[in-house]
Amino acid sequence: MTKKNRVALPRGLRTFNRVLKAVLGTGIRVGGIRVLTVRGRTSGQPRSTPVTPYEVDGACYVLAGIPGADWVRNARAAGEGVLAHGRRKKRVRLIEVPTAEQGPMLRAFPEQVPNGVEMMVKAGVVTGGSPDEFEALAGRCTVFRVVDA
Repeated sequence: MTKKNRVALPRGLRTFNRVLKAVLGTGIRVGGIRVLTVRGRTSGQPRSTPVTPYEVDGACYVLAGIPGADWVRNARAAGEGVLAHGRRKKRVRLIEVPTAEQGPMLRAFPEQVPNGVEMMVKAGVVTGGSPDEFEALAGRCTVFRVVDA
């Protein structure tokens, strides 16, 4: 994705994510949010970001709410990572869902992850939170299926 296709991060998101990762690392539950750690594509160093896994038809998914996010490019390159909550860690494979198949996963997101919708509205990715608007994001936002490694 080119820089001109990127969305500006909501003000304070980086700081919020740092604080959230620290809180989650202590084991305190914050909704369904987990920390996904993947290997950096150029540095090889672990890179972490908060994500909210959600389920559609018995499968687990994560949505990259900000198009062009670095963690998405790292996840594509690594193909795997660690999903953690506190001390509980699970190795996972991250399988990118093809654009043509993303519809049901995107439609489910606003109902299952309302806090994620709020962040995406602030970023200007969506204007509301309707399933139709989210389905229209197919090909713009990345969806990963999360499978135990």
